[in-house]
Amino acid sequence: MSIAFLNNEYLPLHEARISPMDRGFLFGDGIYEVIPTHEGKPVGLSAHFKRMADGLSAINIPNPFDAAQWQDIVTTLTQRNAAALDTPYIGIYLHVSRGVEPQRHHTYGNDIKPTVFGYGFAMPSPPETRCEDVKGLHVALNNDLRWQRCHIKSTSLLGNVMHYQQGIEEGKSETILINQNGEVTEAASCNVFAVINNQIVTPPLDHQLLPGITRQLVIDSLGKESVIVRERAITRQELLSAEEVWLTSSSKEITPVLSIDGHQIADGQPGKVWERCLNIYNRYKFIL
Repeated sequence: MSIAFLNNEYLPLHEARISPMDRGFLFGDGIYEVIPTHEGKPVGLSAHFKRMADGLSAINIPNPFDAAQWQDIVTTLTQRNAAALDTPYIGIYLHVSRGVEPQRHHTYGNDIKPTVFGYGFAMPSPPETRCEDVKGLHVALNNDLRWQRCHIKSTSLLGNVMHYQQGIEEGKSETILINQNGEVTEAASCNVFAVINNQIVTPPLDHQLLPGITRQLVIDSLGKESVIVRERAITRQELLSAEEVWLTSSSKEITPVLSIDGHQIADGQPGKVWERCLNIYNRYKFIL
C-alpha cells in the first residue's frame, strides 16, 4: 500500500482526499515532479527541486516549502514506501496545485493556499547495461500537436497523454514528436538522443520541450569523461537514418530505440555507444 503526503500529513494513499474545487482538478493548474530513488538514494534531487521551483514561478504559484523541507518529504516518502512496497526502487511523485477556491473562475486570486500532494510508487529496476541484456523500444512518430509552453512541467498533460495513447494503440511503447519544421522536439514522456555521423546529439532546450533532468544528467555525466553531446536540431530524416536513437526519462534512464514507425534503426539492436554512455551515466547519476 503506497504512502502519501497531503498538506503536511502522511497517510495511506487510498485515504488521501482533495476538494473537487481544487484548481488542479478543475484546470490542471499546477506543477509536478517525479524523482527516482535507488536503494534510498535519489537521482538528480537538487535539479528536480530547481525545475519545480522554476515551474511554480513561471505560473505564479508560491513555493510552499524550501529545499530542506522538500528533501525531508522525499526522504520520508522514500523510506515509508520502500518498506510498504518491499522494493528498493521507489519513484516519488510531487504535485503542487494552486489550491482551492469557493467558486470556479478562470482567473485566480493571490491569497490561495497551494495544495501539496506526494506519494511513492514502485519503479522498475534500472536498465541492464549490456547490449545483449536490454530490451529496446519500438516507438511511433507523430506531428507535435501540444501547446507552446512544453518547457513547463505542468500537470496539464492532455496533449502528451493523447500522443502517448496513440502510440500504445498502435502497439508501440512511446511516440516521438516532430514540429512544423520537420524537426524532433521530444517524445510524449521522454527526451530524445541520437547518434548521427558518430556524434551524440539532442534537440536544444526551448519552449517546445521539457528540460528533462535525466537529459541533463546524461549530458553532464558524459562531459565528466570528455564525451561530447551536441545540442542541435534533428530532422525527421536524420532521426530515421541515425546509427542509434535513445529515450531518456526518470523511469527509463537511457533506453535504446530499435524502430520508429516500423522503420528499423541501424541493425535493430542496442548500440555500443548507448552501452558505453549508460555505464558512464551510472557512475555519476547520484553525485551530480
